[in-house]
Amino acid sequence: MKAVVMAGGEGTRLRPMTANQPKPLLPVVNKPIMEHVLLLLRKHGFTETVVTVQFLATLIRNYFGDGEELGMKLHYVAEEVPLGTAGSVKNAEEHLRGEPFIVISGDALTDIDLTDMVRFHKERGAKVTIALKRVPNPLEFGIIIVDEQGRIQRFLEKPTWGQVFSDTVNTGIYIMEPEVLDRVAAGEVVDWSGDVFPELLEEGEPLYGYVADGYWEDVGTHESYLSAQADVLSGKVDVEIDGFEVSPGVWVGEGAEVDTSAVLKGPLYIGDYAKIEAGAELREYTVVGSNAVVRAEAFAHRTVLHDNVFIGRSANLRGCVIGKNTDVMAAARIEEGAVVGEDCVIESEAYVNNDVKVYPFKTIEAGAVVNTNVVWESRGQRSLFGPRGVSGLINVEITPELAVRLANAYATTLKKGAMVTTSRDVSRAARTLKRAIISALTAAAMDVRDLEVVPLPVARFHTSQSGMSGGIMVRTSPGDPESVDILFLDGQGADLSPGAQRKLDRVFSRAEYRRAFPGEIGELTFPSRNVENYSHELLRAVDTSGVAEAELKVVVDCAGGTGSLILPSLLGRIGVDVLTVNNRLDEASPTDTVAKKMRDLERLGELVANSGADFGVRFDPVAERLAIVDENGELVDGDRALLVVLDLVAAERRGGRVALPVTTTRVAETVARSHGVEVLWTATATDELTKAVRSEGEEIIFAGDGRGGFVLPEFSPTSDGIAAFVRLLGLVARTRRSLGQIDRAIPQAHLLRRSVPTPWAVKGSVMRAVVEAAGERELDTTDGVRVIEPDGSWALVLPDTAEAVTHLWAEGPDSDSAQRLLDEWAAVVERAEG
Repeated sequence: MKAVVMAGGEGTRLRPMTANQPKPLLPVVNKPIMEHVLLLLRKHGFTETVVTVQFLATLIRNYFGDGEELGMKLHYVAEEVPLGTAGSVKNAEEHLRGEPFIVISGDALTDIDLTDMVRFHKERGAKVTIALKRVPNPLEFGIIIVDEQGRIQRFLEKPTWGQVFSDTVNTGIYIMEPEVLDRVAAGEVVDWSGDVFPELLEEGEPLYGYVADGYWEDVGTHESYLSAQADVLSGKVDVEIDGFEVSPGVWVGEGAEVDTSAVLKGPLYIGDYAKIEAGAELREYTVVGSNAVVRAEAFAHRTVLHDNVFIGRSANLRGCVIGKNTDVMAAARIEEGAVVGEDCVIESEAYVNNDVKVYPFKTIEAGAVVNTNVVWESRGQRSLFGPRGVSGLINVEITPELAVRLANAYATTLKKGAMVTTSRDVSRAARTLKRAIISALTAAAMDVRDLEVVPLPVARFHTSQSGMSGGIMVRTSPGDPESVDILFLDGQGADLSPGAQRKLDRVFSRAEYRRAFPGEIGELTFPSRNVENYSHELLRAVDTSGVAEAELKVVVDCAGGTGSLILPSLLGRIGVDVLTVNNRLDEASPTDTVAKKMRDLERLGELVANSGADFGVRFDPVAERLAIVDENGELVDGDRALLVVLDLVAAERRGGRVALPVTTTRVAETVARSHGVEVLWTATATDELTKAVRSEGEEIIFAGDGRGGFVLPEFSPTSDGIAAFVRLLGLVARTRRSLGQIDRAIPQAHLLRRSVPTPWAVKGSVMRAVVEAAGERELDTTDGVRVIEPDGSWALVLPDTAEAVTHLWAEGPDSDSAQRLLDEWAAVVERAEG
């Protein structure tokens, strides 16, 4: 049986380590990852191997040659362009005819028993056998469920936390029968997990999963790279370590010089011909490359030094990686998670802070403090984007410097000369940050239309107009006056999709920004009549017939926000008797706190009840969401408001579909069906309702999130409090029922929610435990895992994407049933955490 080693990856997440070398050549304990893989193959009898190469292929060829030094025979097959995991193997088909073959990644560290895997494959008569491994965080891998015989039942490639239904993942190690390659079109981009395997599974072909007991680590991040070194040194993985074990856990390579007064606390590794001077201290999990020098009194702990690195006197390194040929001078300090690329100079007493990346051929001046990205990592955030764009404390986590880099990254993802909008709320912090953003955008060859202070729906509307490529809005974080959100919009005014967010995140993390030549500097303009144009289009799109005749009286609270710029004049054009409060721009209170919101809603209820108004609404400070008060002054909040508006819309339209997140009470389904309307259940992420409206077209007549966000598809695919209010005016005017009457006619929901703290490392096993505990009950994996009981009761378990928390919802026919169901599944989650 032959082997195929996939060695074409760029390893972009490992930059700057992979800026000038392919990921398979990254050293783990001074030996390239791919060399460990080849030695594993040789150990299990795979001596003839095909290596597929693409990125910096010459470096791999030059290092391994024909494989003679390893006692193997290597063939190389190059891709001119990336062909995907299956297309790459298809490219090597001429070497693989007539017999089964094994496929293995050249950049994952493993000691899986390949001989036993081959036995498993043959005994099962499998067409394809996939090596599986249980991991704590399955987000970056394909997750797979197998039956008791090992036959694959289901798999999903690179899920979100809401899609995780197992912690058993695809390792990328496959044994295949040769006819599988007939399924792969030559010269085309084809992926095993995304294209070939689903087709085989659907056709009932024998696909098996071999759950491996051995070690496997996809060395795809800086953290996993350091972990792999530690695991080798700790003996957790069975690989060869070159050199001599001079004391337990202390390995020293050939020709290395270690002064007798140096302090060595293993496990650690010192490479060939390295020099460790007197008084130097090397602590656990440190790897010193060949020909490296560690001068007197220097300190290193859990640090990886590549070949030919120089560490000066009294330098201090913790949890970092130093690329080859780099000099770290006297008394420099490099902190946890930092990565310094090759051929750099870190001059004396320089300080490189946590998680900073220094790319190759750079010099850090003496005494300089480098702290790029340290704020983000100190918060433990796993990605740049959170639920509300990029968020953080003003002038602590979100500074003008950071805003410039974010705008640079955003501009780099767009074409030169593209036009984007900028806008903000009423706060001074937002004004300051927006100015920095505008400078960065124009410097990156973007033409900027500054809308200045406008409601968020108005900013989205103008960004969606022809000629715009996107936009950036800065606002104070809801509920937190000390924080700010930077919202990035696409060309249709919606929040960036997860894919676009990841693209911006990658550019930002690499600091690979585009700059404009002098003649390409963008223009800054200030368009006029922003509010008037929005109002005109809104009234053209939304049905307000009957409002004037109904002589409605409403009370509107603008919350001191940007809604006050548009609502009075807009309502005057509609013809409604309106009392507005907090109708001003309040710089001192640019966001809602819980206390402020409840105080305002209480006052709003009093005004509605005392004035005999038909209803009242309160907008959030950027007019994206609204709270509703009925004719009696009673708050109709959250899911109840969603049900009331849903009932009004469905009763009038008598057909179509409404999009609602899976966390919504199933009473919504009863309301919708009573009017001949269907419900489309979506995931809970903020962009999912927008995605549903866009993909389903005119089929979607309404969408809402149960938190005051309403989408009117006839006007916009995004949440718009102003449009929702105008639509509500028309609906109330044309019906003969008050909001209170509608609310009382809708059945009460018994939906409870709880959040359980869950460490990141066990989220995958928690979701597997939920699936296993569900047994034969019906499952819905639209978002998270929803377990449906025979009587229609249900519980939803959903890992949070940004925090170490798991959220649970439970709905039953009464409060006691819902509480019992919630307690049951909370106990499952807590037990799975161990």
